[in-house]
Amino acid sequence: MPQKQPAERIRKSPEQVRAAVHQAVIDLLAAPDGAEPTIPAIAQRAGVNHTSIYRRWGSREALLADVVTTRLESTSPLLDTGSLRGDLTAWAQAGVDSIRTPEGRVLIRAVALSMPTSPEAQSERGQHFRRRMSSIERIRERATARGEVPPPLEDIFDQLLAPFYVRVIFGIDPPATGYPETLVNRLLGPEGAATDTT
Repeated sequence: MPQKQPAERIRKSPEQVRAAVHQAVIDLLAAPDGAEPTIPAIAQRAGVNHTSIYRRWGSREALLADVVTTRLESTSPLLDTGSLRGDLTAWAQAGVDSIRTPEGRVLIRAVALSMPTSPEAQSERGQHFRRRMSSIERIRERATARGEVPPPLEDIFDQLLAPFYVRVIFGIDPPATGYPETLVNRLLGPEGAATDTT
């Protein structure tokens, strides 16, 4: 009986590979067994060679950081509401909406798993982190162009972004209503108590 030949692997474009690998990461993180996604497991699920993943991302940590940043960029639109307070509230609302979903919580888990273990991995992760922070910088730049005085980036990170991660990591759901406004009020002060503009 003739030996069965293996099916020919369909060649994917770079963007198809990236999309398939990203989805494989999400699927593995969301799996009921909670298994840690390794490069071989990701490659097998995505239908690509594991060497392709190493060539493109260099490490698992860099891949996880890329997945997180890309998904958050797609789910946290930069709405221009006409004011710093409105923009930050809309951005925080998108964050709340995200962590209420299973995929959003999976992304937070990916952040924890992407902690760098080497200087090279730390540098790669830093590049993806800067991508994430660039969205906040654009909000700050718009505010400055309108004559408003935005808080420092570090304050926005500490008071607006970090609470989301803490809640997910410890399994604490955000309040049902008003949470984005609460965070922004802590950052900028209650609306009407102080001016946002110069």
